This record gives sequence, structure tokens and C-alpha cells, in this order.
Amino acid sequence: MPFELITIPCLSDNYAFLLRDGESGAVAVIDVPQAAPIKAELAARGWTVSQIWLTHHHDDHVMGLDALLADFPAPVYGARADAHRLPKLDHQLADGDKFELGALEVDVLDVSGHTIGHIAFHVPGAHAAFTADSLMALGCGRLFEGKPAQMWESLQKLMALPANTQICSGHEYTASNANFALTVDPDNPELMSRCRAIADARKNGVPTVPSLLSLELQTNPFLRPADTGIRAHLGLQNATDAEVFAEIRARKDNF
Repeated sequence: MPFELITIPCLSDNYAFLLRDGESGAVAVIDVPQAAPIKAELAARGWTVSQIWLTHHHDDHVMGLDALLADFPAPVYGARADAHRLPKLDHQLADGDKFELGALEVDVLDVSGHTIGHIAFHVPGAHAAFTADSLMALGCGRLFEGKPAQMWESLQKLMALPANTQICSGHEYTASNANFALTVDPDNPELMSRCRAIADARKNGVPTVPSLLSLELQTNPFLRPADTGIRAHLGLQNATDAEVFAEIRARKDNF
């Protein structure tokens, strides 16, 4: 098996991830909301930790780090731009940097918007991107620090990834995001079908994360400001994509 990708529920609605390179056996932990569930998954699989990747500084993505490091003292990777408020980093990264997890190459993307200095990790060989609170399943992160134009620029970087990329986002917000999406894109049959699938998954306790980028491109309104139906529904037929995105984000903030 060339790689294994494991989704780990943490706290009330967070996700951490394990990515294992099948060739070398190297394992990365991506974000550490809570150590106990991650340690339990590692123990169940007999895995150790080779690297820890942090997407941004918010507590619900890093507060389990010390407890994880106590048992698995692995090097920590994170954004140079966020280093002043992240836990101590062994490797400081910037947009365009590359590194390896065993035989898997990892590309670093600056996806600022939710926070300044938020990064995503794209692993082409695993068909996965760890996007945390930038691109999310049927949504995008609230703009605590960045501006709409900046977030739209970040999302366009992620939209350009291969369509078969698994988007590994940081929260189980998908059902709520689906309810909002229907208010701005009500005539989208792919969205209506996805909403039904999300309701079934959550009823059965099944995570909706990760999600395929191809599905996000069809159904996530934050990636669809060019869509004529959305523009007509919002009365923004002559606006720029960035302006339509800003309106969708503002409506979500008040939803």
C-alpha cells in the first residue's frame, strides 16, 4: 500500500489526521487538537510518529501537542510567518517550500485568510491536501484575520489542485455548511444530492471529512462565485468573483 490516510475525531468537532508512507513506514500527524485520540489510534496500529505538521496557531489545532510530544518526540513543522505564536517549530515553512515524508513529497501553500500565516500541506502522491480551516467541506473558514480578497486568492490555489485530491479539513461543520449552501445555491442538483448524503452520514456517525475536491468544486458555494445561478440569486451578475465571494462569506457570518 503506497500510503494510508486516517481521520481522527478530536474534541467536539475537530479532526486530526495520520498519513503513513507505505514505502518507508514514516507517519505524519497533521494538527493536534487533542493527544489522547491520536495516541489511541497510533497504539491500535502499532505506529510511531515521524513528523508533526501544524496548519495554524489556533488552540483547537495545537493544544494537544505537548502531550503527544511527551510520548512521540518528533520534529514539528509549521509556518515561518506564524512561528511567533505557534509551539516551538523544528522546521519553519513558507509558500512554495517542499519536504518529504519518506517517499512522499509535500508541498506547502500559504492559504492565509482564516488567520494570517495559515498553511496547507499538499501531498500529491497521497492525493491529499490538509487544509484545516481554509477550504473546508462545503465551506471555508471564518475570516478572523484576513480579508475576503486574500481568502479568495488562497482558495484559488487549492481549486487548482488535481480534482481527485482529498480535502482533509479541520472540522465536522459540513451539515451546517450544507444548510447555508442551499440558501445561496438552491437550484444545484449536485448540492441537493450531497446534502442528502451528508444527512445520512451524520445520522450514522460517519465523518464527512475528507471530501473530494471535485465534489467541492461542484457544490461548495465559496468555490463557485463565477456560477451564473449563484450570481443571479445574489443579484450580483456584474460583480467580480472576489466581490461575490465576499458577499457569500458575509452572509455565512450572519447565517
